Amino acid sequence: MDSDLFSRRRAARFAQLLDEANGGRRHHVRSRADDRLTALVAVGQRLVAERPDVEVDAEFRTGLRAMLVATAEREGIGAAGTTPAGTVDATPRGSLLGAVTARQVRARGAILVGIAAGAVAVSGISAASEDAVPGDALYGMKRSTERAQLALASSGLSRGQLFLDFARTRLDEAGTLRGDPAGFSAVMDDMDADTRQGVRLLTTTAAQRSDPAGLDAVNTFVTGQRKAVGGLLDGATRAERDRTRRSLALLDAIHKRSDVLRAAIACGLPAPAGSDALGPTPSTCPSDR
Repeated sequence: MDSDLFSRRRAARFAQLLDEANGGRRHHVRSRADDRLTALVAVGQRLVAERPDVEVDAEFRTGLRAMLVATAEREGIGAAGTTPAGTVDATPRGSLLGAVTARQVRARGAILVGIAAGAVAVSGISAASEDAVPGDALYGMKRSTERAQLALASSGLSRGQLFLDFARTRLDEAGTLRGDPAGFSAVMDDMDADTRQGVRLLTTTAAQRSDPAGLDAVNTFVTGQRKAVGGLLDGATRAERDRTRRSLALLDAIHKRSDVLRAAIACGLPAPAGSDALGPTPSTCPSDR
């Protein structure tokens, strides 16, 4: 069974190999894990050397930097060795621990740099996957990038808007799959799922805050999306028309929910206790009954 001690030793050795591969001082030691670790170093170098010539999105850079800084803080990278009381231990034992800590910091730092280089290389592949459609080799990367964006989103409002952006993307993909009944239907299902997720997050935020700003985003989305989805009816097969009408019916239901929720906020009703796939289910204002 692999122990934590051996895992740390492998991590330290991996950091040494990364350092050597990047022109650092050679360490005249070998371990039984060198063959496997060397292969991983080669993969990292290949990712950096063969990354696509694309510009990394500024938002991705910001999110990546935040993730790396958080990791560095969590792992104590760059922190001085201290005693529990917060003072530097000046005893010989403290010096020894300080030396060990320094080696750990260098090892973790080298690994973090390797991860960062790999992440930037992968971000290039991710940018190249933006136009991928179901069936393309890079489509999985495209969907993984979307999940990463959701993970980095800071609020329910921003996640809701992301889901609606993804629903627009699914619609674009559906347009390329005309004549493929199974593929078309699957992408439309994904589009509706993204739509429901986004609307639920935005309507819930609006109800909790008694602020219709999230509903404005929903209405803007519905207006543009309904027109674009309706365009799929032109020249469609019967199966494609039936499937498209289901998405149009969903958009109509969302518009009605948004209007009712907006009226409930305007007349000061408390946040609804009940909810469904589209979010809170508000009561009708007294003047509307």
